[in-house]
Amino acid sequence: MKLTLRGHQDLYAVEQLMMQLFPQTDEGEALSALSTGKTYLTATAKIEYQGRVGHGARRLPVAEAENVRLRRQILQQSFYLAALQVLPAPPPWGALAGVRPTKLTSAHLLAGGTEASADRLLKDTYFVSEARRRLCIDASRHTVETARLLRPRDLSVYVGIPFCPTRCAYCSFVSQSVEKFGKDLPPYLEALLREITHTGQLLRQTGRTVRTLYIGGGTPTTLSAPQMERLLAAIREHFDLSECLEFTVEGGRPDTLDLQKLQVIRQGGADRMSINPQTMSDEVLRRIGRRHTTAQTLRAYADAQAAGFDGINMDLIAGLPGDTADSFLDSVRQVIGLDPSNITVHTLALKKAAELYQDRRGLPSGEAVAEMLTRTEAALRSAGYEPYYLYRQKYMSGSFENVGWCKPGYTGLYNIAMMEELHTILSLGGGGMTKVNLGPGKLQRFHNPKIPADYIGRIDEILRQKAEIFALLEEADSQTPLL
Repeated sequence: MKLTLRGHQDLYAVEQLMMQLFPQTDEGEALSALSTGKTYLTATAKIEYQGRVGHGARRLPVAEAENVRLRRQILQQSFYLAALQVLPAPPPWGALAGVRPTKLTSAHLLAGGTEASADRLLKDTYFVSEARRRLCIDASRHTVETARLLRPRDLSVYVGIPFCPTRCAYCSFVSQSVEKFGKDLPPYLEALLREITHTGQLLRQTGRTVRTLYIGGGTPTTLSAPQMERLLAAIREHFDLSECLEFTVEGGRPDTLDLQKLQVIRQGGADRMSINPQTMSDEVLRRIGRRHTTAQTLRAYADAQAAGFDGINMDLIAGLPGDTADSFLDSVRQVIGLDPSNITVHTLALKKAAELYQDRRGLPSGEAVAEMLTRTEAALRSAGYEPYYLYRQKYMSGSFENVGWCKPGYTGLYNIAMMEELHTILSLGGGGMTKVNLGPGKLQRFHNPKIPADYIGRIDEILRQKAEIFALLEEADSQTPLL
């Protein structure tokens, strides 16, 4: 869609909402305008789409015109009201453009607001549907509980393994297929062990506490059992995990798991495992290039239980090619039948780097995805699961969301700390992004190289950057007044 701005240059606020409401289309034109009168600052929007024309307007007292948040708010509200007149149905997330809608409700609750007032905020300011408001507030309840567990010098650690057995058709992550880049894995592990050793020294010197730890990817269990044992031994040696509340390993592909490897992971200190079938349909698995079967998923789950894991997450994706509302619900029911502690339900997001972006044959419609998610939520709530975190991505089917569900007592703490940016997330490995939390609304990001070969070649630079990150944390702490 072609977007024209008039009277303002706040492209980001309007463009992000446009991309949420009109994903993956070049069709149509939109105008977002801002004008100042004697009494009011007025935002107007006009959208022409599929032969229909929509108009929207919102205004703000001139006395509040310098408030950037309120100015962006009326720009987005006017655009949404215009879009509402040309879209076939009201968007579930209304005028919310951000990928973390729960940050609004979580901040509201943490500041002393009530769930009722949080609901009014989502309804009256952002036009969010009743179902999404409930999801948001339920998840924020878990955020408030998690925030109370975190202390001033706590942080979380992410360790990335950007390798996979093969590349899935929906994947846009920078991860290397072991089939093509297996030779890079041993030197990558050596470089990662250097970063772990260096980071451990910095943690000890600054007296910081690892509160949650997450090994993700890619597919971390692409590592062999001996390689995984080396990695976990290094983490135990260099990180003090005595106050770590949660240690997760992303198992990912069931075809990378066996009892021996799972025992290595459990004995290495991890207490939470993620096994991600994405679907329990062998036909859908074939269509997305996942070289495993439902039988392998069931075997991996049984092996994880045998290895001693109590906390087990399983991922599913709504909107995959060949899936229907009925077949997806069947996958959900099969996973519920296993009784994992957590089930994460993603909505397919079409990214340009993914194979499915070019070949969309068999993709369910937005209406079908809506039905999948509605029926899935009913099934999960009936089985005793609660939403504990959620986030959105660009180009999602039906403009929906990804939701993590948990049984009571199994809130995924790392996921909340990372998504809600409750404290510093220290990332190690290729593609890792460290988010240094310097106080409310103050976040500084540091990126490790995405490509494993670049990570290996620049490891000395990465170690120097880690020292800079800790110096920044210490400086921020020194400027924080004592209560």
